[in-house]
Amino acid sequence: MKLFCQLVCGATLLALPHRDDFTISDNVNLVLLDVSVRDPHAGFVTDLQKSNFRILEDGKQRTITQFGSVDAPVTVGLVLDNSGSMRSKRSEVMLAGLAFARESNAKDEFFVVNFNNSIAPGLPPELPFTDNLQVLQKAISRTRPTGQTALYDAISYSLRHLETAHREQRTLIVVSDGGDNISKTSLADLIKEIELSRATIYSIGLVDPENNDLKPAIRGGAYFQPHTLEEVPPVFAQISKDIRHRYTVGFVPEEEHNKRIVRSVKVTAERDGERFVCRSRLTYRLPPAAGKV
Repeated sequence: MKLFCQLVCGATLLALPHRDDFTISDNVNLVLLDVSVRDPHAGFVTDLQKSNFRILEDGKQRTITQFGSVDAPVTVGLVLDNSGSMRSKRSEVMLAGLAFARESNAKDEFFVVNFNNSIAPGLPPELPFTDNLQVLQKAISRTRPTGQTALYDAISYSLRHLETAHREQRTLIVVSDGGDNISKTSLADLIKEIELSRATIYSIGLVDPENNDLKPAIRGGAYFQPHTLEEVPPVFAQISKDIRHRYTVGFVPEEEHNKRIVRSVKVTAERDGERFVCRSRLTYRLPPAAGKV
């Protein structure tokens, strides 16, 4: 059984446009990357300009065609394990999630996906997103922890739901205490969905710290493994800070001579000779309809 952190942290993340703000054709795809930037002391760097950034696609520099500053409104999906093993942990997760929403940008929008043997959207069908805390609380607490863990199905569903988001920046926060054991979605298919998605994924693993198989490879978002339930709220607070201090940079991928569907991408930033630490996704996947690819 593949472990929770290996899926959501080891998979790569692709950013593609889904709004009318950009010009898209069969031969041109705009790749958007959410990037956090820190100085050597781990403090967020929040006042950079487009000229401070550099993007490499498969090792070749690309022109930055889109640039956005920090603290833009975000669509956030809370993807919460509701299996039987989470029974003693759900209340702490719920409180931390609500505190996270309370401190968010006023224009952020949220949705909730609870999962165990199956997927249970927290919001009613007529309300795909909400910024109302009372509605969000009901969405988080509406089901009782029971059953197994359909983790892959839950992330797949959440990624598809993000396609209808109203915000350019899109994030999933996935909370689970174990690996998938019942999904119909395969790991290979889910990784392809993640590579084609705009989402930055943060994952919180409420698992045994002595589990030697837990070796996450961070790509774009971050993986957190709190040792106690008391550490869950600070983790959500850290995720909130990271979301609030992100840049969006975009470029048009080279297609004429490069037929690779999955490509590497690297973002760097510097100012006055000082280099900063950038965290973003490291690969992306061109969609099947992308020109000659």
